[in-house]
Amino acid sequence: MLTIWGRKTSSNVQALMWCVGELGLEYRRHDLGHHFGGLDTEPFKHLNPNQTIPVLQDGDTPPIWETGAILRYLAARYGDDTFWPKDPVQRAEVDKWAEWAKINVAMAFTVPVFWRIVRTAHSARDESAILAAVNALESKLKIADSKLMQSQFISGPDLTLADIQLGHILFRYYDIEIPRASLKNIRRYYDELSQRSAFHEHVMISYDDLKVT
Repeated sequence: MLTIWGRKTSSNVQALMWCVGELGLEYRRHDLGHHFGGLDTEPFKHLNPNQTIPVLQDGDTPPIWETGAILRYLAARYGDDTFWPKDPVQRAEVDKWAEWAKINVAMAFTVPVFWRIVRTAHSARDESAILAAVNALESKLKIADSKLMQSQFISGPDLTLADIQLGHILFRYYDIEIPRASLKNIRRYYDELSQRSAFHEHVMISYDDLKVT
């Protein structure tokens, strides 16, 4: 049984939970962070001295923190050879897209775009900064759009860990009110992901508690 600490509206927790759902794993999740608090308690500091979410413990194993490390652990222990290949060359193909998505998409979206819209009062928004951030983000998304012209998923014909890292951002990208470029392959990819039950359950959820008006 997996034990997971982190609120369901955290994008990093959503990536973890989507992975858990795709792998069909049993879990217990505890809401921590944001208005739930709990990150500065001594028990949680013992789990993760960084006081960040998510944290995962698999049975009696030591707690794991940092989303990428957690996802790789789950993929290696519970994923099949298509989700996380055993062959090092094939695995590197998945891993490079997973790292690319985390660094070039998630980091370019969450604070520069999402926080400037959802977590900033409308009167305080810097529209020119938002537009510049969206343009910078989409310059990276165009790379994925070109790749998705060649394959159903970002690293090939099957859903992999790389799609977890990339795909969970797209719900918010398409849900918030921003001008968006026409990226037809990204849109096709997102529409197909949104039909997956684990994606719908763990990623396509309300983030009203994060909104500042």
